[in-house]
Amino acid sequence: MNMTPLPEMRDLAQRLFTYEVDADDASEPVGATTVRVYEKLRQSLGELAGAAGFQSLASRALTLARSEVPSLSAARVAPDGNLQGMSAIEPPINVERDRVHEAGVILISRLLGLLLIFLGEALTMNLVRDVWPDAALDDGNPQNRRKT
Repeated sequence: MNMTPLPEMRDLAQRLFTYEVDADDASEPVGATTVRVYEKLRQSLGELAGAAGFQSLASRALTLARSEVPSLSAARVAPDGNLQGMSAIEPPINVERDRVHEAGVILISRLLGLLLIFLGEALTMNLVRDVWPDAALDDGNPQNRRKT
């Protein structure tokens, strides 16, 4: 399996992060956006694949992401599918904050890539659009952000 996330899945993950980031809360931990995107996918996919199915996919995605971002070794997928340990990789300075953001994008792109493999493009995109119905996921417009 190719260890580099498909550019399309990486781009999609970045768009989801851009949509979810809370621009009004600069004090929010960087990992909070990762957890928010992850939880929305978990909730939706859990309905389709069940908790065990999602936990299996998420664990594999995390393993793949760790090969690129060793700092993700602090993160864990619990048996119920919850993502734990993202706060353990929170950095104190802005340069490091960018790395945590990047780690989150890689993790989510890996999860999306596995969904693409197992569900196909149409079902994966339908799932994502169901979770983020107001996000413009096809045009790459950074103006399409979450309304707070």
